[in-house]
Formats: sequence, C-alpha cells, structure tokens
Amino acid sequence: MSLLTKKDEESGLSTYYNNKTTVIQEARVFNDSPISPRKCRALLTRIVYLLYVGETFNAQEATTLFFGTTKLFQHKDSALRQMVYLAIKELATTAEDVIMVTSSIMKDMQPNSEVIYRPNAIRALCRIIDPSMAQGVERFFKAAIVDKNPSISSAALVSAYHLFPAAKDVVKRWVNEAQEAVSAKSSSSFFGTTNSGGYLGWGGSSSNTNSGYQTIPSTSYITQYHALGLLYFIRQQDRMAVTKMIQQLGGGKSGSGTTLKNPMALCMLIRYASKVMEEDPNMHRPMLELLEGWLRHKSDMVNLEAARAICEIKNVTPAQLSKPIAVLQLFLSSPKSTLKFAATRTLASLAVTHPASVATCNVDLESLISDQNRSVATYAITTLLKTGNEASVDRLMKQITTFMSEISDEFKVIIVDAIRSLCLKFPAKHAAMLSFFSGVLRDEGGYDFKRAVVEAMFDMIKFITDCKEQALSHLCEFIEDCEFTKLSVRILHLLGAEGPKAPNPTKYIRFIYNRVVLENATVRAAAVSSLAKFGLEKLDTKLSKSINVLLNRCLDDVDDEVRDRAAMYLKVYKEPELVQPYIKEESIFSLSALESKLVSYISDPDALEEPFDVSSIPKISRAQAAKEVARPSSLETIGVPSSSKAPTPPPTTAAETQSAYAQQLAEVPEFASYGPVLSSSTKPQQLTESETEYQVSCVKHIFKEHVVFQFNVSNTIPDTVLEQVSIVMQPQTDSGLTEDFIIPLPSLSSANSPGIVYFSFTRDSPEEFQMASFSCILKFVSKELDPSTGEPEDEGYEDEYQLEETELAAGDYVVPTYVTFASEWDRLRGGASAMETFALSSMESLKAACISIIEILNMQPLGGTEEPQSSSVHTLQLSGLVAGGGGKILVRCRMTFSKTQGVTLELGVRAEKQEACNLVIAAIGG
Repeated sequence: MSLLTKKDEESGLSTYYNNKTTVIQEARVFNDSPISPRKCRALLTRIVYLLYVGETFNAQEATTLFFGTTKLFQHKDSALRQMVYLAIKELATTAEDVIMVTSSIMKDMQPNSEVIYRPNAIRALCRIIDPSMAQGVERFFKAAIVDKNPSISSAALVSAYHLFPAAKDVVKRWVNEAQEAVSAKSSSSFFGTTNSGGYLGWGGSSSNTNSGYQTIPSTSYITQYHALGLLYFIRQQDRMAVTKMIQQLGGGKSGSGTTLKNPMALCMLIRYASKVMEEDPNMHRPMLELLEGWLRHKSDMVNLEAARAICEIKNVTPAQLSKPIAVLQLFLSSPKSTLKFAATRTLASLAVTHPASVATCNVDLESLISDQNRSVATYAITTLLKTGNEASVDRLMKQITTFMSEISDEFKVIIVDAIRSLCLKFPAKHAAMLSFFSGVLRDEGGYDFKRAVVEAMFDMIKFITDCKEQALSHLCEFIEDCEFTKLSVRILHLLGAEGPKAPNPTKYIRFIYNRVVLENATVRAAAVSSLAKFGLEKLDTKLSKSINVLLNRCLDDVDDEVRDRAAMYLKVYKEPELVQPYIKEESIFSLSALESKLVSYISDPDALEEPFDVSSIPKISRAQAAKEVARPSSLETIGVPSSSKAPTPPPTTAAETQSAYAQQLAEVPEFASYGPVLSSSTKPQQLTESETEYQVSCVKHIFKEHVVFQFNVSNTIPDTVLEQVSIVMQPQTDSGLTEDFIIPLPSLSSANSPGIVYFSFTRDSPEEFQMASFSCILKFVSKELDPSTGEPEDEGYEDEYQLEETELAAGDYVVPTYVTFASEWDRLRGGASAMETFALSSMESLKAACISIIEILNMQPLGGTEEPQSSSVHTLQLSGLVAGGGGKILVRCRMTFSKTQGVTLELGVRAEKQEACNLVIAAIGG
C-alpha cells in the first residue's frame, strides 16, 4: 500500500481512499485468482481502520465483507492470515451466519499447528462461536492456556475471559490450567521464521511456508497478568477463594516469595487485596502486611500501586501512612516526570483527609512548584495549599499567580478549589484570596473554570461575613462582561438574595438594571426578579418607587417571560400580603414528586376531568432543594483523580424513590385500574438476614382503594433455580383488607435476582387507615442446575422459608413534607386537633425518642428539631401529608427525660381532618 503524501491528504484523496463505499467496491480483490496477498492485506487494513475510527457497516455489508474475507483462507501467507483474523474478529459482531467459518479457524488453532497466526485464530474463535459450542472447543482452549508460547497462552486466556459471561460453567472448569499459567516459572516465545519474504512474512510470496521456530525467552511474563484476571473472574463470588489466591501469590510479608514476575499482574493483585480489605474487616491486618511488603518491590509501578492502595484505605491511621508516604516522597525527587506526577496526584488526594501526614513532604513539594511539567507543579501547589499553615499562604499565592496563565483550565479549576478550601480554613487571609479570584475572573477561560471561581466566591460570601460586600462588588463587575448566561443568572439571583441585606444596597441596582437593558432574555428575566427583591424588602420608600418605575418599563419587553415576571412583581407591590407566599416562602414543591404526579395525571383520562390537585404533593425546604442539585465540588472530583474506585453516587431522595416505584407499578397491567399510587415505603423493610440463602425485602404501596405489597426476592445460590416463587401472607388480626391476587415469579436464579412478587389487597373502607401485622412465608419449587447444560433439572422439590413479619403502619399513609411550622401551626388552630400524654419508659435518651417517633410516623422533622440540644427537655416538630386526600398534618412532641422514668411525651396534633389526628395518636399509642 503506497503511503499518501501531505498534498494527497489536503486534496481529499485520503477521504476517498478510506471511504466505506470505495472499500466495499474494492472487495472484489478477494475473488481474484491467484490471490494477491499484498492487495488483500492493504484492503483488510483499510477495513479495520474504518471500524476503529467509528465507521459502521450494516448487516448486509458486514456479511458480504466477512465472507469475502473468508475466501482468503485458501492462501498460506502468514501476514495475510493474521490480517484476515483481525478483520474477522471485528466484523463478527455485525455480520450474519458467522458460525459457518468455525471449521476453518479450528484448523489453525490445533495444538500441533506451529504457525505464527495460531493466537490470532484463538482470539477470532471466541467471537465466532455460540456459547453452546464452548464445551466442544474446551480441549483446544485448555491446551492453549498451558502452551509454552506466551502469545498463544495469552490469547487463550483473554478469549476465556470474554467467553466467561456467556459460558460460565464451561470456563470455570479451566481453573487448573489458569492456575498453572499464573504460576509458570518461565515462558518462551516462538517468533523465529525462515520465511524469506520479509519481517513476519509481510510482503512474502504466496508459496512461502512457516517452519524452523527458534525459542526466544519472554521477559514480560504477560501471561501471568491475563491468567490472574481470569482466575479472579472465575472466583470473584467466593471471597475465601479470592483471599487464599492473594495470600498464595502474595509472597509473604516481604512480598519477595511471590511467583508473579509481571508488574501489571502484581498491581492487579494489589487491587484485589484492597477490595478484600474493604469487604472483610477480619482480613485487614494480613492484607495490609502484604501491601507494605510490596512497597519494597523492585518495580516502581508496584511500589506506587501499593502506596496508593494504603492511602485509600478507609480510616487509615497516620502510623500506617508513614511507609507509603516515604515511598511517594522518594518518587518526588525522581528524574521521571511520570513518577513525580503519580506521586503528587496521590499526595494531593491524601492531603484532603490527612494534611498533617502529607506535610512531611512539603519541602520536596515546594521544589516541584517550578517544575517544567506544569501538571506536576499544579498538583504540588494544590497539595501545599491543603497542608500549609497560615504563614505560608501569601508566599504560595504569589507563586500561583505567576503560572496561572501557563496551565490548562482543568488544572486551573483544581487550584481554584484548593484556594477556596484554604480560604475557609484561614478566613483572616480572605483579602488576598478575594483579590486573586477577582484577578482570574478577568483572565481568559472556559465555563468550568469561571464557574469554579464564581462558586468559590459564593462560598466566601456564605461563610466569611467580612468579605461579603467586597465579593459582591467583584461579581457585579464580572457580570458586566460575562459571556456565560448560566453564571450571570446565578450571580443575579445571589445579588437579589444578599444585596438588600448589604449596608448600601442601592449601589448594586445599576449593575442589575444594566442587565435588563443589555442582555439576552434569560438574563433579563433573572435581572427583573433580582431587581424586584430590592423594592419588596421595604428598605426605603423612595427606592421602592424607583424600582416600581423600572419594573413598569420592563412591561414593554419583547420576551414573554420578562414581561410576565415584571407584571407579577408589580402585582405583589400593590398587594403586600402576596409577598410571603410568592417571595419569602421557604418551601418549594419536590420537583421529582411533582413530575411523577403530573405524569400520572395526564396518563389517566378519567383524572383529566378534574383540576390537578397540588395539595397532595410534598414540599421540601430550599436548603433541601439546594442539597439535591448541589454540584460535587471539583476538589472532590477533578482534584482527587487518583482514586481507583468509582465515586459513590448521591443517595436517591424520597421523592425520586416514589417516582421510580410509580413508574414500575404503571408497567404492571394488573394494577392499571387502581389509579395513581398515593404513597410508597421510602425504605424497603428487610424480612431476612443479609447472610441468608434467600433474601427478601418488602415495599408497601398505598392506592385509593387498594394496598399492594411488593416483595423483592433474591436467590444467592448459584447452582439452584427457584420456580413458582410466591409469598403467603396471613393477617394477624381483623385487618380490614380483602385479599385480591398474587403475581408470582415463574423462575428465579442468582443471575436474574432480585425478582418481584406482588400481593394485592382491597381496602374494605377506603376512607379509613387500615393497620395490621402479617406473617409471611416464601414458597417455591427448588431445582438443581445441570452443570453441563446450565438448564434446571426436570424434577425439583417444594420448599418454604419463614420470613419476618411485616406490618401496615401509620407511617405508610404519610408522606413527609416541609412547612414553616409556626405559621402553619397557627393556621390550623381552628381545625382538627388532638392531645395525648405518653410515658416512653424504655427510651434511654431524648435523641433515641426523636429517632423512634420520626421512624414510626414517617414525617419531616423541621428546623433541626431532630437533634436535641438539651439532655432533659426538648420539642420535636414534624410535618406530613396524609395520602388519599387526608390533608396536611403537624405534630408537636414536647418531651422530658429522667433516668428513673425515661421519656415523658406530650403529643400535640393539628390537621385538616380528624381522621389524620386519630391515625397519629393510634400509631404512638399502639
């Protein structure tokens, strides 16, 4: 294949040459007689190139190319055969009827076949064969895994790794061969050839054959890495087997006795050891000793991985950190940039939690600030910012300013977040840092960088009172020339919230009104809202009149949203009583709950006849809403990239859980006539121990006239299938519920666990709140899996498993919601109410009583009252909505505690309906 010149590329010849249509047309070369290896290799290279750069072939095109490629099997050229296998491997996922080429591939992977393309044949075969054929090729794979040629052995191991998800039982039987491969004392490679046509046969004539292999010892031992990966894949469900494997291959406390010679295999073993430590506290000490032994390994890669693993251990002590930090400190003075970068990045992440331990490296880190590699310098300075003291702040700030213009936005974000953390740590130094932030805001930079600076200034305004006015002034100057709409809107919102509280609020109005005149519609709307808040605070009559005039001008805006906002705020000006619900209201609707209710409303034709009822939608405080949408700090993401574990996703909110359940239930046709789900349990109730063979949890769903129990059933036994899985529920008392039907699980294995069993009841009196206890029994037919076929045996036996009791309680009818307690308590003064006194003698503290009451009633604690400030007297305030139109309900729990009598509780309840009050009293009294 002739190489294209720069001129050819500029003229578009490269695009034509590597065009899919051109390649398909040129595939006629596969039919030539005699076959030209050179032309065919060139075309196959272009096909593989197109696939690698993302080009897609439809099934017909892929099939045509695939079977055109298979015609080249009749030629013996080694290099051509290798390209054939590479193309087959890539096309096999799209082409049809690929299994027909199996016999041709099998000829090339015979154990007595001493050809250079045998590894290629093995890799292609695993993409071609059907999982049911895995047993038929088992003999070939076993022989290849223990082959002395490392390329053949590695190809078989990697292919087994890919086959494992589809043919687990077959691949599991190869464990002895994999164990032999991982423990191999030495390996050799056969890459010698007498083919005179060129290197590895490239460019050779069609008549050449391969023979005369020369043994060349392998120094990489890469087979061990692949074998270890397969061994872990096979044993990952058996913690004891994994632990034993780590200890056998670990080489004792010093690590010197290990049979693993490949550094990547040792790094993989270190990661497995870290996972075992995390999952099994009893193995913490022996695994830590292994990790410390690997710190003295001759490979830098292994030293670094072991040091990083120890640094990432949960609750690691400063004493345990001394050895890995010493290793990382040596890397800081290494001439290799990669080692310096890896060490500084690991220390940067560790400095977040253990700054004192990392401080021992400060002298070495300071020498890296001037390092030519700016990535190393950035991590060095961010680490110093986390570990430094107040005296070193000014010196570090000067050094940072010198090279901010030389680094990318990604690293600028890291530095900005490090300075933000330092500012909150040393508030007295806020002036220098605020000056730095205002300076970098004027520099060139992308959205992520500017957002990080603005967020840092927001935090300073929130936590450092002394710098509030100066920071607001800098932000006002920034929005005068801000190209990012999102940032302008956020800053305008902050000005509307903080500006009216400033000593001289009028100085911000000019900046805000400029946005109304000069910006796009989104920013203009935000500016109108911000402007109105200055006037509605009633700071100054003259100021209010001026803002009224400015808002009237906005009524002529070309954008609907701007005009509507201006009109609404002018209306609020005329009717001051609207200020509280529209401007100063502390609660907002839970957006996920609102979305779920709206989806149910518009999908139910009968419901559309009635107006949408917002009273049943729970509210949350603005603080809770801010938490739900809070960004993860860049310091925790970009700034700490050395963690090998995926970041833990934030826990789903109660409203998001309800929304997910509603969507799940809507997909069950048997519940289509039940209407929208009114409430669902926030947390599943566990009905079994976590270590048992069968695990069951229960979620309760309340409908207008029905109650549905959802049982999540898991089978943890890999060799057993449960069929006809059902739950038998028996109410303990007269429950007021009539059994409807059960939706059983036809089959449940460990692979498709958990499965869901539904049990439906009709509420005899929908206006009442039924409460009852149920005994539960799991019933099923147990069948063993046939190890050869993976199918369950024909005969099984019926079995049952006793579960813990579940109950339908008051909390299942209540949805937590946020309100302003004092005003809402007064509003409900004339409504339904109840008052009772209870002696909770078993409670050991007020904190325990608060936790128990919140759990029983499933209501929202307000104003931080869930945390008692006194050990003897406390008042807990709760709010909720009763499902099914029961209305709002507030609870005030006045409690006293003494060691002799426990907790004495005065329970005050106010609600919109008396039934709701009775529900709460019955729940606590029961």
